[in-house]
Amino acid sequence: MLKALDFFAGSGLVALGLAPEFETVWANDIDPKKRDVYIANHPSDQFKLCDIRNVHGEDLPGADLAWASFPCQDLSLAGNLNGMKKGTRSGLFWEWLRVLEELKQSGKLPPVLVAENVVGFIVAEQGKHFRTAYNALRDLGYRLGAVVVDGKAFVPQSRPRAFLIATTEKAGLEKLCQELPTEPFHPKGLIRTAALVNDPEWIWWSLPLPQGRTPLFSDFCDREAPCNPPSKTRDLCKLLSPVNKRKLDAARWANTFFAGTGYRRTRPDEDGTKRQRLEIRFDGIAGCLRTPNGGSSRQTVILVERGTVRSRLMTVRECARLMGAPDTYVIEGSYNDGYRAMGDAVVVPVTRWITRFLLAPLAVGALAAAEAEPASKSAA
Repeated sequence: MLKALDFFAGSGLVALGLAPEFETVWANDIDPKKRDVYIANHPSDQFKLCDIRNVHGEDLPGADLAWASFPCQDLSLAGNLNGMKKGTRSGLFWEWLRVLEELKQSGKLPPVLVAENVVGFIVAEQGKHFRTAYNALRDLGYRLGAVVVDGKAFVPQSRPRAFLIATTEKAGLEKLCQELPTEPFHPKGLIRTAALVNDPEWIWWSLPLPQGRTPLFSDFCDREAPCNPPSKTRDLCKLLSPVNKRKLDAARWANTFFAGTGYRRTRPDEDGTKRQRLEIRFDGIAGCLRTPNGGSSRQTVILVERGTVRSRLMTVRECARLMGAPDTYVIEGSYNDGYRAMGDAVVVPVTRWITRFLLAPLAVGALAAAEAEPASKSAA
């Protein structure tokens, strides 16, 4: 079985998505609460709880893949946009690069890499941070390209994420790449940044389009979960703008079951006054899960059935379903712990799709090339 290293491993959803092609032989995170979720679902001996600054390449096992879902706070529109300079949370990317350099010195550099983050990783400051990261990995001997995959292709959650994928191999890529970019995996922002990178060896990775029906949020919704008192629901409905009130009215008049979602956000009115609004959607897709830093970033569920409106917070199990985790996946800790464990994760079927069609073939090709090299040298 192929082997993987999982940096910034969080609650273990990447390891779940890499399987069965890859066995995660080492994983690391600094958060003890996420560690609890990880080891409740994966072997505990593979997890190292520590700051990545204390991780050293010479201590790690050899592997075919290194995955890093490095922190997004400084690249996300919901964050502070401080970028990837050293000293920021997103700047921990450079600690990962240090570990890769140490792995190279130890003769254990993985032939395949993935750096995953929000789309801001690609487009922030006209691609400045992405280009710096790209060139640093090129200097290590990798060839690279990127894709953007939205979780809504697999689960009812709007969650676009960027994946920078690298390989040390120069041959055998023909079936895994294409000459020109195509939607949806190569959106305009990525194309612009690739042009600024201006590397003739840039790789346009090729992925097939997912087939079949994507479930709706109503398919994942827990209809038996306790709801707010009617007075709380009425107060929430008072936060609706005219546009969002019309959405709710349309759902009520439809005389069927609707499961919608919403976030509270601060928006300016026509007179410029800022006020809190509840923005809802009934299109079958939930908004992107975030971490529960304050009540406004926890997603509200709006249930409408035969004209009756109910409301509540999204349950942790619903969050897990939106991330593609099975109901058997154990989620330890409080409500906020579980919500954060899921909100910081990677959608499982997205990882599986990329693994099946890119990462596993790349790693197998690298193994085959490594095995053929000694034979070719001895023949010479």
